[in-house]
Amino acid sequence: MIEITPPATLAALWDEVRLQERPPLPLVRHAQVVAWLRRLQQTAPELFHIEEVGRSVEERAIHHVRVGTGARHVLLWSQMHGDEPTATTALFEVFEYLRRYRQEPRVAQLLSVLTVHAVPLLNPDGAERFQRINAQGIDINRDALMLQTPEGRTLKALRDRLQPSLGFNLHNQDWRTAVGKTGKPASISLLAPAFDEARSDNPGRVLAKKVCAVIRDALEPLMPGQLGRYNDAFEPRAFGDNMGRWGTPSVLIETGPWPGRETEGPLLRLNFVALVSALESLANGHAEQARLERYDTIPLNDSKGLLHLIVKGAHVFGEAGPAFVADVGVAVSPAVRKQEGTAQAGMAGVIAELGDLRVFGAFETVDAQGLTVVPLPARDVKEGDHVPLPPRRECELGVGQLAKLMLLRPVEPAGTWRVERIIRFDR
Repeated sequence: MIEITPPATLAALWDEVRLQERPPLPLVRHAQVVAWLRRLQQTAPELFHIEEVGRSVEERAIHHVRVGTGARHVLLWSQMHGDEPTATTALFEVFEYLRRYRQEPRVAQLLSVLTVHAVPLLNPDGAERFQRINAQGIDINRDALMLQTPEGRTLKALRDRLQPSLGFNLHNQDWRTAVGKTGKPASISLLAPAFDEARSDNPGRVLAKKVCAVIRDALEPLMPGQLGRYNDAFEPRAFGDNMGRWGTPSVLIETGPWPGRETEGPLLRLNFVALVSALESLANGHAEQARLERYDTIPLNDSKGLLHLIVKGAHVFGEAGPAFVADVGVAVSPAVRKQEGTAQAGMAGVIAELGDLRVFGAFETVDAQGLTVVPLPARDVKEGDHVPLPPRRECELGVGQLAKLMLLRPVEPAGTWRVERIIRFDR
């Protein structure tokens, strides 16, 4: 039996196969995916079969990629939420790995045992707008029963035609998701969705759990303590849950927050390692041998347990009443904004929590004892400037407010304040 490629080896291989020319992840849109598909056809037409399987509400093509010749079929779909693009790019990096290393024993075995099917971009209209829902305003992942969306109908029809033995439902999750009460970010979360209210097991769901266990073993050396699991309560409208009812158990992979200034590369690397490890394990039989307890003991997520930054113990002016001492919690997430007619990728930050925030984890905690935190004024201000305290109405902070803040320290002469730090995540 051929062994699974070690995680460190796959992580290094990602550096060789990663897409060198790619837009920032929030800007992965239909035109970019079409260009990547065209390159697959040009570089390896004998390896990849590409077909149009449907059209979105706004008539953008939805594509299906097939690679491999094996009797065991698996189906992966990404970006059914238009603002969740990480796995879309990762899929094309997996394709590049399969193309470049197809003669290597592990890859040759994978391609001969499996037929891998992928829908890299299920919701192109949502991707164009960087929004979760489709152009109708419907969450495709809650349309498995009604099938009111053309995108949902396309996925259902493809599943019914292929009858895959396993599906991979690829998403991004809220950047506030923490691993239990550890305060650590859930950089990757997994789930083998239930197919009934009783959360029963059958051979298919057991296989999905074992594949999750394989992914856990592959990723934990690369991100210790940063892997979580979702609650498996049955969601009767969701595709993953209904796939199991229709005969295709699924593995949910959710990409979450990553600490540090550079986030896209590390998250793409994790997706690449997870997907290649899972596919290899299905091809070589290691998935069936995985231990179920490795799935069952993955810590459950805390969906709102993480903040990007906590300003601790500052003087705060609320929307009413006198100033008080409180912590200010800032949540940050990838964003797209229009600037001079073009879309720009960035990070958006808002005040998400206010008060005693000792139960939250954060990437950074700022000791603000003796400081006052107020909104950043419209005029140019830089750290080290001496400024007057703004009028009361311009000092107010509230949940939901953009995180454009400055921390002030009183200095001489009286009524003067020094700008100790500027915090902003709007660019």
